[in-house]
Amino acid sequence: MHRAVLVSAVFLASAAILVLEIVAGRILAPYVGVSLQTFTGIIGTVLAAIALGAWAGGRLADGWDPSRLLGPILIVGGILSVASPALVYVVGPRSVGDSPATIVALAGIGFFLPAAVLSTVTPVAAKLSLHSLDATGSVVGQLSAVGTVGALFGTFITGFVLIAAIPSQPITWVVGGVLVAFGIVLSIPWGRSMLLSGLAVFALAVMGSAAIAAPCEHETAYSCAVVVDRDEGPTVKALVLDTFVNSVVDTADPSFLSSRYARAIDAVVRSVAPVGPRSAAYVGGGGFALPRYYHATSGSSAVVLEIDRELRGIAVRELGLVEGPWLKVIDGDARVSIRSLASDQFDLVVGDAFSGRSVPWHLTTMEFLTDVRTILVDDGVYVMNLIDHPPLRFARSEIATVADSFAHVVVVAPAEYLAGERGGNFVVGGSDRPFDTAAIAALLTADEVVIVNDDVRAWLAGARALTDDFAPADQLLSRP
Repeated sequence: MHRAVLVSAVFLASAAILVLEIVAGRILAPYVGVSLQTFTGIIGTVLAAIALGAWAGGRLADGWDPSRLLGPILIVGGILSVASPALVYVVGPRSVGDSPATIVALAGIGFFLPAAVLSTVTPVAAKLSLHSLDATGSVVGQLSAVGTVGALFGTFITGFVLIAAIPSQPITWVVGGVLVAFGIVLSIPWGRSMLLSGLAVFALAVMGSAAIAAPCEHETAYSCAVVVDRDEGPTVKALVLDTFVNSVVDTADPSFLSSRYARAIDAVVRSVAPVGPRSAAYVGGGGFALPRYYHATSGSSAVVLEIDRELRGIAVRELGLVEGPWLKVIDGDARVSIRSLASDQFDLVVGDAFSGRSVPWHLTTMEFLTDVRTILVDDGVYVMNLIDHPPLRFARSEIATVADSFAHVVVVAPAEYLAGERGGNFVVGGSDRPFDTAAIAALLTADEVVIVNDDVRAWLAGARALTDDFAPADQLLSRP
């Protein structure tokens, strides 16, 4: 078999494995969320498959005629690639949860077999390329380099192009189609039956996969987004991103605040500036509930830093967001885009960016809060929503970070949360002006507790503030 064909097969198989690995994060997200644990589980599962495939491929190449193996391997790998999202969509609804075991199990069900099968290509190609032991080093080195280049190509084309342009399930169809087509070409010398069988099974796999609908109403570059009706009223809707309710809005009434944490944020803000318009920056847009609330109730302007540009369109089309001069949305990661606001000054900055239950770690650190302070007026307020459950390691560390960054700090949460009996949303505020505890409490329900300054620091129990050098947000976060 010609060396160029073998090199192409190794390149293609390696690229396909990395395409599937990256797409796996999007396909698993509706069931296990998006977090460091998710990607750890996926990467570990695929690496295990690569190890098994490389070992098995070597054994196959030594025991069978390798020239007859390469085509069928690519065909089988392509068919399994097409089937992988369908397997996840069938099993996923029964496996919802973000535990490591659930993540690894779901990743294994969907992606272990295609990655393992495709990983047999390199040792088979090496066997076909070796004609003399004198060239062993050159052959193995070349194929290893080609495999790495293929993996790089698969990584870059998927992360920078495909995910933003094509839904995840069709990406696997394209990958599978290319693999099957190349495998059929390689198999033609061994009979027409392989050609017909490969085409038939591939067609059945695509049709079967297409018949199993993806759970996403909108698949953005970062989330599986679904808009659902709520019981609070006929015009109340929730934006669900992956496994988590991100925003609840009334499409007919922008002054409606459903979430307890949103009302707690509002209590902190109103205690500082009871009336009048405010200039506000929001780290995270989601369903744009708070920006539209403050515009409707006080005529406030808003600058929203949102990494997922498609959420703005969803909010306009389905959640009642009415755009205008009052709203400026900056697409991109808030850690980067906040620096473009360095010449602006805001009365209020709201931190409400989430990936599942977790705040992206780089938006939790002292260094990020330094950037926040640069865009706040001297007596401005930073208010943040965060989620944690006992033993509250993340909540304490993040609140310690706010307490170290501002002269005054306030925490609002139900008493049982602060006692470590239950968990959920905590609201933390930081400012260089004192917080009026009585004014905040007057705007809250009886089960909410407000603590400030020394009481907050006593509650922190010596928790370590987060920095860019140490911010294990996902590891500190506890699940219910």
